[in-house]
Amino acid sequence: MEFIQNEEPLVKKPIIIAAMQDMGNVGSIVINFINESLKTKKFRISKVLHPTYVIDKGGYVDIPNESWEYKYTDDLIIFGGGKGQPQNTDELNALCQDVIDIAKKYSAKFIYTLGGFHTNRIFKDEPKTYITTTSIELTKQMQKLNIDTTPQKSIITGFNGLILGFAKMNSIQGIGMYGELNEPEIPQYRAAISIIKTLEKLTYRKFGNTSQLEIMAQEIDRKFKN
Repeated sequence: MEFIQNEEPLVKKPIIIAAMQDMGNVGSIVINFINESLKTKKFRISKVLHPTYVIDKGGYVDIPNESWEYKYTDDLIIFGGGKGQPQNTDELNALCQDVIDIAKKYSAKFIYTLGGFHTNRIFKDEPKTYITTTSIELTKQMQKLNIDTTPQKSIITGFNGLILGFAKMNSIQGIGMYGELNEPEIPQYRAAISIIKTLEKLTYRKFGNTSQLEIMAQEIDRKFKN
C-alpha cells in the first residue's frame, strides 16, 4: 500500500467514520452520502501498488483504480467509500493500521464503521441497524439507548469488521453499525438510511437529507417488480 498526504486536516479530537464497499454497497453508499452532504475535503489517499485483478471489458482488459480517500470537516474524519477493498490480507491489514495511525495522530476519540447485515427476516421498507462494539461496557451503554445489538455470534470479514479489531487492540473505542438486507447483490439504500439515522443518534450530528436515497431505493424496487 502507498499513502499520500496532501495537507493537514483542521480537526481537533475528531470522530472517525471508516467503511468500504461491502454487500449491498452499504458501506460505500453511507460514506459517499456523508462526503457529498457535508462537502468534506480530501487530505490523504491510500493506493494499492500492484493490481490484484484486471477488468475484462469484452475483448480487452483495463487496470482497476484501487484507491481510497481520507476526507475531513468540522472535527470529523471520513475514510473509504468508493469501490472495492484490498484483495489480500497484507494490504487489508496495512489499510486498517493506517486508519489507526491517523486516529492516534489526530487524537480521535472514536471510530465508527458500518456495512450490511444479511438476514432472512422480512422487514419490508424499514430495516433495522444492529451494532457491535469494542467492549462489553460500551455495548451496555448502547443498550440503555435502545440501540439493537447484533443478535448472535458471527464472524465479520473485510475492512468493516477488521477495523474494530484494530481499534480494540489499540485501546480506541469503536462501534460497528450493520443495516439489515435480504439481497446482498443489490444496492441497499434503505439499509444505508437506517445506519445514517443511527449514526446521527449516536453522534448528535446531522448528516443530511436522506430523501434522495429513498428515491433511489424506490427505483430499485420498480426495477425488480418489472
